Amino acid sequence: MKIALIGGTGFVGSAVLTELLSRGHAVTALARHPEKFGAQAGLEVVKADVADAAQVARAVAGHDAVVSAYNPGWGEAEIHRLFGLGYDGILAGAKQAGVKRVLAVGGAGSLEVAPGLQLVDTPEFPAEWKQGALAARDLLTRLRGETTLDWTFVSPPIALAPGERTGRYRVGGDQLLPGTGEAPAGISVADLAVAIVDEIEKPKHTRQRFTVAN
Repeated sequence: MKIALIGGTGFVGSAVLTELLSRGHAVTALARHPEKFGAQAGLEVVKADVADAAQVARAVAGHDAVVSAYNPGWGEAEIHRLFGLGYDGILAGAKQAGVKRVLAVGGAGSLEVAPGLQLVDTPEFPAEWKQGALAARDLLTRLRGETTLDWTFVSPPIALAPGERTGRYRVGGDQLLPGTGEAPAGISVADLAVAIVDEIEKPKHTRQRFTVAN
């Protein structure tokens, strides 16, 4: 497949890039700073600002899907606003290019920890992550009203960390998957990437959100 990847130098995006290339897919990475990527077989890097729909459209035209791990940075003071502007460009650009399949990587904040209660709304949710989590939740709400794109939104569990690629994971829907004992459920970023590429290759959650954990 020919996949357009956004956020390919980030924690999740770089793992997705590795997984896509290892399976023989052709990847076009959109980046404001293409020099951050090293040369790899199967990878083309295109300079583009994701907030500019026209630039996104030119870069993703002719691709089978767009995978976005876009995040302006957890330390960015304006993360909520910039996250929204970025996805304005990404979604509009995909539509302009006629690419219907878009998978967006969100966060765990919008997963339910009890009926009607999302993790981001609990008193214990860390303040430093809240604006980013709210931005991702807003994106999910927006996608649920989307009638043009065949979107998928994936939420990692609370504990997302470096680790080995096992190729195994559990799948859930809108609820936080249970962990063992007092520890929250987690997954290695490599296995999250496996789940993302599996979904791109064989879609099971079109116009749905899903979550995964080891």
